Formats: sequence, C-alpha cells, structure tokens
Amino acid sequence: MGPHRLLYQALCKAGDKLVYPILPAFAKPAWNHAAGPKTVFFWAPTIKWALVGAGLADLARPADKLSVYQNSALFATGAIWTRYCLVITPVNYYLSSVNFFVMCTGLAQLCRVAHYRYQNPDWETKEIMETH
Repeated sequence: MGPHRLLYQALCKAGDKLVYPILPAFAKPAWNHAAGPKTVFFWAPTIKWALVGAGLADLARPADKLSVYQNSALFATGAIWTRYCLVITPVNYYLSSVNFFVMCTGLAQLCRVAHYRYQNPDWETKEIMETH
C-alpha cells in the first residue's frame, strides 16, 4: 500500500473522530455516503468547480477573444457527464450539478460568441487583420 493511501486513510479516521461527532444530525448520513467526502466522488467535483469559475471569469473577456472550440468542449462534456452522473451507481448529484454548470458556462460563452458574430458580420476579416 502506497504512502498516499495510508495518509488518506489516516485523514479519514481523524475526520471520523474529530468531525463526525460535531456534525448536525442531517449531515451525518452524507459523511458516510458512497459519494461523500471520504471518496473521490466528492473531491473530483469539488475541484471541477474551478472550471465553472474560469467560465464565469471569461464573462469579463471580449466575446471576440473567446475560443469556440474550448467552449464547445465545455458545453458538450458538461452535457454528456451531467447525464452520466444520473445513471451511474452511486448516483452522484453533486458531480451532476457541477457538470450542469460547466455545460451552462460553455453555452453562455457560445451564445456570446454567436451574438458578437451576428452583430459584426465582418468578424473574420477583423480576426485576420489582428493576427497579421
């Protein structure tokens, strides 16, 4: 067994002794849930919220600087994984929610790009001029 696994198990045991006793009654089932904070099913979506944050930060960028390919990928993967999270065992609503918001941020940015291109029919020539 690797040292990282031993460390993880030690942290879980410490959490069981220190955190679990002070949790309110409604939160105790979540602590030991199959997709709870002692599993990758909790931490992966927690870290994935950074993608949503990055998508929201892109709202400050001009629409002509957004990548259609990147936001299409965010939209598509968010849509696919939202559905997948609802059919796997254990059903993971937390992961589903983050994927739904990844999909929404990708879609919002794609709508911004489409609106920009609709309002600026000469967007292709502007893009060529800026790269040369």
